[in-house]
Amino acid sequence: MSGEHDEHHHPSAWGPHHWDHGAPHNSWAPLVMSIGFGIFLFMLANAFNKDVVDASYIPLVMVGLLVVLFGLIIWWRQDMSFDGTYEPMSTGTPFKNIQIRKVGMWVFLMSEMMVFTSLFSTYIRYRTGIENCQTVFERGDWVEQGYTLETGEALICFEPASHLIASSWWHIAPGAINTFALIVSSFTIVQALRYASKPVGEIDENRRKKLVTRYLGSTWLLAIIFLTLKMVEWFIGFYVPEISFLGIHEHDIKSLVAEGYMINADHYHHHDWVDPVTGATMLADISVGASTFYVTTGTHGVHVFGGIVGLTYMTLKASRGGYTPKNAVSIEYFGLYWHFVDLVWVIVFPFFYLYWGEKKWANTKQ
Repeated sequence: MSGEHDEHHHPSAWGPHHWDHGAPHNSWAPLVMSIGFGIFLFMLANAFNKDVVDASYIPLVMVGLLVVLFGLIIWWRQDMSFDGTYEPMSTGTPFKNIQIRKVGMWVFLMSEMMVFTSLFSTYIRYRTGIENCQTVFERGDWVEQGYTLETGEALICFEPASHLIASSWWHIAPGAINTFALIVSSFTIVQALRYASKPVGEIDENRRKKLVTRYLGSTWLLAIIFLTLKMVEWFIGFYVPEISFLGIHEHDIKSLVAEGYMINADHYHHHDWVDPVTGATMLADISVGASTFYVTTGTHGVHVFGGIVGLTYMTLKASRGGYTPKNAVSIEYFGLYWHFVDLVWVIVFPFFYLYWGEKKWANTKQ
């Protein structure tokens, strides 16, 4: 008996945990994950510190991710037994009598708003402060100034990714499908919360388990589709066969990387940038435009990946009947995060994928 008493009052720092005795304040999960993220970010920064990726840092990047995964396993081992018995409430103003976990999520999302606001403001600043490449091309003075493929001299201008993406319905298809997928995923996460929250007796427990698992799993699948199409758009591209009876012609849709649209694209030339008189091809440094696109959409993609990691665990827990009305708020807290991720994409899609209007008032000649 004394052994059980000691175990309850001194829970394992590695899990599992008895929640009827409060939160696992001795958990190693936060420290381990912090160390892992530190290793990951520091080594990733060193790997991409130069124009060429330093592959020697990649193993250490993977070590950082493995440490983060180890921390997550500790966290999940302790959370798997959480049944809603212990849900601390905030006692201070202005969050009095609100669940501390919900307050924590609100604070986290406010910090995330600052991150994406800085990314969007940077994009707007460069978009309105650097002349659009198409405007420069149409003006035509780049030929006389010698910014041509033949001379190797490049001018600085802003080339939005939408110039390539919005060039055809096929190019824009991955982004459009992703928008639809994330909107639907907001619905599926709400449905998971709905069935997890139904009072005991109002729904059969086996049916609750199946429905919550199904909707969380659907959200997970939609997130996987999002990242897969993102990789297709960035790196892979796709082939469209000819389907005569539908009026579909054969297309070979290149990825953005295959089109040369990269962060270090300081000598970029679009296939349409050919002067009809001289036959010269305009050469441009588009690294600023490409950087704002990849950093913003990449940061959002990292958040989607984080959601996938969380959904993997939550779906597993749901399949074991782990969600009941007592602890359904855990799905609600994750839902706040997921709705935020969806909202960010709803803003990203039209600005980065659809609009590539010209800005004619800035001067960017070197």
